[in-house]
Amino acid sequence: MFQPTNMMEGQLHPLDMTQNTSESEIARLREEEFDSTKSGSENHEGASGDDQEQRPNKKKRYHRHTQHQIQEMEAFFKECPHPDDKQRKELSRELGLEPLQVKFWFQNKRTQMKTQHERHENTQLRTENEKLRADNMRYREALSNASCPNCGGPTAIGEMSFDEHHLRLENARLREEIDRISAIAAKYVGKPVVNYPLLSPPVPSRPLELAVGNFGAQPGIGGGEMYGPADLLRSISAPTEADKPMIIELAVAAMEELIRMAQVGEPLWMTSLDGTAAVLNEDEYVRTFPRGIGPKPTGFKCEASRETAVVIMNHISLVEILMDVNQWSTVFSGIVSRAMTLEVLSTGVAGNYNGALQVMTAEFQVPSPLVPTRESYYVRYCKQLGEGTWAVVDVSLDNLRPSPAVRCRRRPSGCLIQEMPNGYSKVTWVEHVEVDDRGVHNLYKQLVSTGNAFGAKRWVATLDRQCERLASVMATNIPTVEVGVITNQDGRKSMLKLAERMVISFCAGVSASTAHTWTTLSGTGADDVRVMTRKSVDDPGRPPGIVLSAATSFWLPVPPKRVFDFLRDENTRSEWDILSNGGVVQEMAHIANGRDTGNCVSLLRVNSANSSQSNMLILQESCTDPTASFVIYAPVDIVAMNVVLNGGDPDYVALLPSGFAILPDGTSLHGVNIGEAASGGSLLTVAFQILVDSVPTAKLSLGSVATVNNLIACTVERIKASLSCESA
Repeated sequence: MFQPTNMMEGQLHPLDMTQNTSESEIARLREEEFDSTKSGSENHEGASGDDQEQRPNKKKRYHRHTQHQIQEMEAFFKECPHPDDKQRKELSRELGLEPLQVKFWFQNKRTQMKTQHERHENTQLRTENEKLRADNMRYREALSNASCPNCGGPTAIGEMSFDEHHLRLENARLREEIDRISAIAAKYVGKPVVNYPLLSPPVPSRPLELAVGNFGAQPGIGGGEMYGPADLLRSISAPTEADKPMIIELAVAAMEELIRMAQVGEPLWMTSLDGTAAVLNEDEYVRTFPRGIGPKPTGFKCEASRETAVVIMNHISLVEILMDVNQWSTVFSGIVSRAMTLEVLSTGVAGNYNGALQVMTAEFQVPSPLVPTRESYYVRYCKQLGEGTWAVVDVSLDNLRPSPAVRCRRRPSGCLIQEMPNGYSKVTWVEHVEVDDRGVHNLYKQLVSTGNAFGAKRWVATLDRQCERLASVMATNIPTVEVGVITNQDGRKSMLKLAERMVISFCAGVSASTAHTWTTLSGTGADDVRVMTRKSVDDPGRPPGIVLSAATSFWLPVPPKRVFDFLRDENTRSEWDILSNGGVVQEMAHIANGRDTGNCVSLLRVNSANSSQSNMLILQESCTDPTASFVIYAPVDIVAMNVVLNGGDPDYVALLPSGFAILPDGTSLHGVNIGEAASGGSLLTVAFQILVDSVPTAKLSLGSVATVNNLIACTVERIKASLSCESA
C-alpha cells in the first residue's frame, strides 16, 4: 500500500522540503498534517501522531492529495508551471493545502515533466540513429556491388563516376585538338599560341558556310573584317615565377596611384566646360606619376574619367563581386564579354580579400558589331584601406608580354568603396586607358570619345542598376495590389535567374568580340546586316541545331528614352514585331527590379489572330540606366515556364534571345542622362537569333539567310516609320 514518497504522485518530497524551508517550518507543517489525521479525514491513513511517537522506528506516513486537488493543480500547471507566491497562496486556500505543499508539488511535477521529455527525446534520437545506420549499411552494400560502366568489372569506393570519366576523356580530346591547332598557328604567327583556357579550341572558319562555329566554343583565331589578325586573349599564358616580383611591385604602385586619382581634385582633374564631369590633365598626370607602365604608345588616345555614386549594396559584397571573375562578368555582362583569372598570386589574409592579387584577362565590349572589343591582360589587386573602406585596382601587364596586337592598355583603374549606413556603399570609380580606337565605326566615334561607351560613368551606372536588381531578388515585401506581380519568392528567383542568362547570352552574341566572326551581307553602309551561324549541340539551355544570328546598328533622330519606351511596351509591340503576326500581346506576369519602371522582367503572351495557331509565350527583360538601355526577349515553352514560376531549375529552359541595345549617340549634353529629356539621337542595335535547322550537322541554305535578312530589314523599317511618326 505504501511506496517510497518520491515515487507517489501528489506527495511532498522530503528532500525538496529540506532544501526549500527551515526545520521549524517543516516541523510545524508535519504537526498540522498529523493533527488533520486525528480529525478523521478520509484521505489519511495509518496511525495517529501519538502512535508514531511510540513507534519511532516505523516509517512516517504523509498526507496524500485528493483526486480533486491533483486535478486542480494539474489544470493550473498546464496554464502556469511556475506560480508565484500569490498564486500558490490562492491555490492552497482553494484546495485546503499549505502554500509549501503546493510549492513542492509543482517542483516535483516540473521534475517529472522534464524526465518524460528527455526520455521522449532519447527515443527519437535512438530511432534516427538506427535509421542512419541502416542507410549506411545499404550504401556500403551498393558500393561494394557497383560495376564499371565501361568494362562491367567491379569498382572500388573512391573511383570516379561515369560522368566524370566521360568529362576526363572529353578534356583529353580537347587538349589534343588545342595542341594541334597551336602547332598550325605557330607556323603563321611565328610563336606557339597558348589557348585561352576558358574557351573551347578555335575552329578554322569556313567562309562558304558563314563561319559556322559552336555555342560555347569561340570559332576562328582571326577577328573578322576589321579586327586584328589574332585573338590576343588566346595567346596569353600565366605569368612565370620571374615575373611575379615585378607584378607585385606594379600592383602596389598602381594602388597608390588609384587612391590619389580617386581623391585628388585640381590641378590633376579639371572641371569640364559644362561643369558636369572631371577631365584629366594629362601633363599634370605625367608630372604626378612619372613611373608606371611607360609612355603612351604612338597612335593611342588617352581616355580618363571619374564617377561617384551611392549603391544599394554593402561594401563586403561589392568587394566579393569584383574579386570573383564569374560574379564580376555576370554583373557587368553588358561591358565584359569574356573574362578569366589566369593565376591567383594571393588569396588575401584574415579570411577576406585584403591583399588578394589575381592575374586576369578580359574583353570589354559595346553592344554593337561596329565597335571593336578591347582586350586586356592585367593584374587586379584588392586592399583594405581602413575600417569599412576598400580599394580594387587593375593595371596592364602588357610590358611583360609585348605584342603588336595590343590595342588597349589599362593604366591604374578601379574603384574606392566606402561603407555607408543601412547597407549602402559609396563607390568612386576611375577608368584610365590608352587605346587605339581607329577601328571604331564613325557612327560610334562620338559616343566612344566622350567616355560613355567604356568610361567610369558606364561602369558606375551599370553597377547601380545591377545592385537594384540583386536587391529585388532578395526582396520579401512584394506588394500584391498590382495584377500579374509574382509574389512567390522561389518563382521570382527562378524567373530572374532565367532572365539573367538570357541577357548574358544576348550581350555576348551581339558585340564585335574576337570570339566570333560576322559576315556582312551587303554594301558598306552603317546599317548593313551582319550575320553568323553557330551550332548548338548538347546544351540544355539552347535548342539543338543550326542557329543564325543577325545584327545591325543604325542611328535614329529620337532620344534614347523614347526608343526604349516604344520597344518595351507590349501595346506597341505589334508595330515592329513581325513574328507576333499581328496578334495581341498581353503581359501575364512581371517582376519590377529597379527604381525605374522600365527595369522589369515580364512574361508576355501573344494571342494569335489566327485561331488555328497556338498562343506563344515571350520572356522579356527591359533595363535602363544613364548610359545604356536594353530590351531583350526570347520565346519560351509554356510547360517549362510553369516549372520556373513554381521555383524550378531555370537552367534547362531553352532560350534563343533577340532584342535591342539602345545607346545615346554622344551629341547630347554631357550631363544629360539617357532617361531624361535629352537632345540628340539614339544608336540602336537590333539582333535576332533564329533556329534555321534542328539538325546540327545540316548545311545552311541561302534561303534561310535571305529570310533572316528580310526579317531584320523589315523590323528596322517598321521601327523607323513608327518613331518618325511619333516625332512628327
